[in-house]
Amino acid sequence: MSIAAIFEFLLVLGIMVLVHEFGHYAAAKLCGIRVEVFSIGFGTRLFGFRHGETDYRICALPLGGYVKMSGDQPGQVTDDPGDFNAHPRWHRVIVALAGPVANFILAFLLIQGLYMQHHETQAFLSQPAVVDYVPAQSSFAAAGLQPGDTIVRYDNIENPQFDDIINHSLLYLTHPISFSYLHNGQRVNATALLKSAKTPDKFGLDDFFTFFVPRMQQAPVQIASTDDSVSAGSPAARAGLHGGDVLLSVNGFTPHSVEAILAFLQDQGSRPEDVVVARGATTLHAAMIPEQSSGPDGLKYRIGVKLDPPPTTVDKLGFAAAAVASAKSNYKGAGLIKDVLEGLFTRRVSVKAMAGPIGIGQQVHQAFQMQGWSPIIETMAMISLNLGIFNLLPIPILDGGMILFLLIESLLRRDVNEQVKERIYQVAFVCIVLFAAFIIFNDLTKIYSARP
Repeated sequence: MSIAAIFEFLLVLGIMVLVHEFGHYAAAKLCGIRVEVFSIGFGTRLFGFRHGETDYRICALPLGGYVKMSGDQPGQVTDDPGDFNAHPRWHRVIVALAGPVANFILAFLLIQGLYMQHHETQAFLSQPAVVDYVPAQSSFAAAGLQPGDTIVRYDNIENPQFDDIINHSLLYLTHPISFSYLHNGQRVNATALLKSAKTPDKFGLDDFFTFFVPRMQQAPVQIASTDDSVSAGSPAARAGLHGGDVLLSVNGFTPHSVEAILAFLQDQGSRPEDVVVARGATTLHAAMIPEQSSGPDGLKYRIGVKLDPPPTTVDKLGFAAAAVASAKSNYKGAGLIKDVLEGLFTRRVSVKAMAGPIGIGQQVHQAFQMQGWSPIIETMAMISLNLGIFNLLPIPILDGGMILFLLIESLLRRDVNEQVKERIYQVAFVCIVLFAAFIIFNDLTKIYSARP
């Protein structure tokens, strides 16, 4: 990672930790608990200041943070009303919950603010999952999926939109996935293997189109109305195609996107094509033979035209509409995180697909390199959502583990034996350290394997 990438990662992580720990801090103050230390980072204190009873500090190891409350050591019970353990259990549950909740609020506000300034949507991602084309060698073609079919279930999602399908495909990459589709009005249940040589962190949207291509618009694709929309000397130029022509069909297939026609041409190879175009009110037929040429996506059969992209809507939502859209976006993101966790326990998702600090740092750096503020804000919102959910897992030393113990003790109406609790915490700490080491090693392995 470059110096710039490290700085960007630490900046984003610092914001996440600051918000998380402020949640604990604010809840403790509201409950009347004395806060001794508010720290960003661990280890040696670098600098800070003291205000009232609290030492606000920055520490040497910037991978996290903590809030130290008076009397919060296990088994330490006093009569001091400012001590953490002197407060009722429901107060302590609120304090533990407040950190993750603060991360959820941050994720919500980030997406809401983004949508109030720039809300860009590709229409096909949020529409019923109608299939435009299925490559002949795809496992989905072998499962019987055909152009015009509608996917009505994908894994455990009924009536999925295409962004659901794309996310779950990444989740179960190289694994079989069950789905259902409507073909001529009949529901068909099927299974397809998501075959790919790429790992999820390298798998892009273009790779997904080797499975099948969604219908990205209702109208057939149109050649762009620009001077260079038809390449000189290309099959399309020799056939007399012009900018503004609408491609009604190619050998009987009606494409609705660049991706669909490219996938179709790869299956056809160098076979002659009967192309039907609409030019104004006139319908024309043209014969051409695709030729292989290089492009950003490699060497492929092409006809030499630039097509108009699918419709995209860019607008600014009002406060309420942005809040609703943000809630839906974060709910969908939380559902995806839940599916990842379930997949890990059921062994449908490999731990190797997860990203640690290095992987997250790379994602943050990539977001900073992209145009506009949208990528980095969306990345920060997803990290904040992940941080909130991860901290709610019922694992000792995490907020969720503390909440679990407090709930158990509330049911038992007595404290859990401190020696038992201490042993559980020790085992959990070792497990988390080992897991973190594995994730970092996995990040390093990905970097090494990506080198030429």
